[in-house]
Amino acid sequence: MSREDHNTIGYVVALISEFAAKYGILPRQAYAYLKRFKGLDYLYKHYNVLHTFSLEDTVQSVSDVCRHNGEKL
Repeated sequence: MSREDHNTIGYVVALISEFAAKYGILPRQAYAYLKRFKGLDYLYKHYNVLHTFSLEDTVQSVSDVCRHNGEKL
């Protein structure tokens, strides 16, 4: 595994945990939600930019993407 892949995975795991904490759900539920409503696709596609923002800002951005794709928490 490349260093970039390792960093990306670590960031996504941290973001899922922050997302779960913000919405009071389990990390497993956060993962399923983000996957279903394209939040993970957005994270992977834009990782190079998103990892430079705070986790709070990225959680908000991902939440907006999920809402745009049809769901609210």
